[in-house]
Amino acid sequence: MKNNFNKKKFKQVLHYLISRCGELDNVGKTVFYKLLYFADFNYYELHEDKLTGETYRKLPRGPAPSHFDEAASELENEGKIRPFDDVFFGYHQHRFQSLAAPQLDLISREELEVIDAVISKCSLMTAREASDYSHEDMPYRATDDLEIIDYELVFYRDPKFSVRVYIDD
Repeated sequence: MKNNFNKKKFKQVLHYLISRCGELDNVGKTVFYKLLYFADFNYYELHEDKLTGETYRKLPRGPAPSHFDEAASELENEGKIRPFDDVFFGYHQHRFQSLAAPQLDLISREELEVIDAVISKCSLMTAREASDYSHEDMPYRATDDLEIIDYELVFYRDPKFSVRVYIDD
């Protein structure tokens, strides 16, 4: 099982998410955090292997990826995305716009399917809705505040969150 963080792949996944969701008024940094979290953790539940190997910490507004700011800054410096600030229903947002087609050479078809399923399920949520939703997921619930969330906790998810079909013996 791969445990190492793959920064290049994480950047490709982030850029892909921005290219697919950056134009949506409700999607700012908080929603991107949750999209990344669910992509990584759902992939792990399905395949028992890590998508990007990113480390997520339990913060008050939900799981947060450790390398988001660094990856976004690099994508901006490479001319692939543009960050900007906006207001959505009175709330300040850190938003991102894709300026180029994302590279996807490190992302497999089955990985894209998981990412696209997460986009379908979560991209229309507001920051508050996405945060509240993530707070109900077992990996987040079972982790102490500010601690690293263990990927293995996906195997204790409630049916509402589980993406894997388990067969009882």
